[in-house]
Amino acid sequence: MTLTTVTPVTPVTPIAVRSATKATYVAFIGSGFAFASWASRIPQVRDHLALDPATLGLVLLALAAGSLLALPISGSVVTRIGSSRTVMAMAVLLGVGLVTAGLGSLSGVVPVVIGLVLLGFAHGAWDVGMNVQGTVVERHLGRSIMSRFHAGFSLGTVAGALLGAAAIALNVPVAAHLTVVALLVVASVVRQARRFIADQDQPAPGEDTGAPRVSALTAWREPRTLLIGVFVLAFSFAEGVGNDWISIAAIDGHHVSAVLGTLAFAGFLTAMTIGRWFGPGLLDRYGRTAVVRVLAAIGIAGVALFVFGPSLAYAYAGTLLWGLGASLGFPVGMSAGGDDPRRAAARVSVIASIGYCAFLGGPPTIGLLGDHFTVLRALTVVAVLLGLAALIADAVHPAPAAHSASTTGINRAHDSRAASPNDEAAVLQR
Repeated sequence: MTLTTVTPVTPVTPIAVRSATKATYVAFIGSGFAFASWASRIPQVRDHLALDPATLGLVLLALAAGSLLALPISGSVVTRIGSSRTVMAMAVLLGVGLVTAGLGSLSGVVPVVIGLVLLGFAHGAWDVGMNVQGTVVERHLGRSIMSRFHAGFSLGTVAGALLGAAAIALNVPVAAHLTVVALLVVASVVRQARRFIADQDQPAPGEDTGAPRVSALTAWREPRTLLIGVFVLAFSFAEGVGNDWISIAAIDGHHVSAVLGTLAFAGFLTAMTIGRWFGPGLLDRYGRTAVVRVLAAIGIAGVALFVFGPSLAYAYAGTLLWGLGASLGFPVGMSAGGDDPRRAAARVSVIASIGYCAFLGGPPTIGLLGDHFTVLRALTVVAVLLGLAALIADAVHPAPAAHSASTTGINRAHDSRAASPNDEAAVLQR
């Protein structure tokens, strides 16, 4: 199959890079806000539909199933139509899914499942598109900021969780809450995604353009890409289980109110946001492998505190450590997949596909174990997978070929002054 690329429309000037940086932040924030808005209302949907843990796990499986339908084709889609059009289209579809799931909570399980499949499909393709754009912006800025884009996602999840807690406290119906969220997300993300820059650079005079791009099928045969995918899967499991089950585990296992359970979820997301925002400095200083291994150990300690802590204070401390420990695994895996810009779309698609298997297997695994050992005790599986991630963390170390492939783009960014240390701060202040 021959893959074609989109002809660049936006000139890659320093102003365009700054605008694309801001737009990429909006895409990540909007995705996180939409996802956490749904996740914050899972306990109410469960109660309204009278679902036991195993059945709820199967319902949540629809979200991951939708993502897994999208991810294998997302690399080809992004390569053909560009990350900008992909994110815009998927934002609209995500809004439809969110509204469908919200309205479905009033009538039965089937419409909720349909809405979650749409939501998951949109989220999966959107995820690949915005991560590809993140690697493009990262290359033009000349420094690693991918984890800060993911901090934007986490910031969006914190905002979504807090809004969800407020909606619960004010007795706002699930359908009304999610419909408003859908409208806000679609309007903001579609507008900003138009400002993305081209996924492929125009070649400089005399630059060698003969190196082949890989298709998704070729990327599936690359051992390093597959190992990074497993690494991302382990961290995604830790993140996804936290998103789906912390509120319920706190409510059922630690016997707190629905509002306090949602605030435990918000604490988890806040810690993840902090880890992702301050991660670039640690990654630049100590390297990817060392940092993610330490964070995996912190995450294991957090899960142990949350599950086995003797009081509620220990449990809340555990959510913070858990969130911090899980913070950098996914963005580091995306950066590792995008080290070579010519292969970024295919490799990111493959890595994300493997990683999202955690979202496919996580909900039913915890649900089924929860029926036998309680949901709270079932969460110890997270610690096991974080241990696996620590063992294979060498895979995310930049390969020598990746350094040489990305040198031209980084040098070009420095020459155009797009890599000024103040650029990112200027973007965030606007």
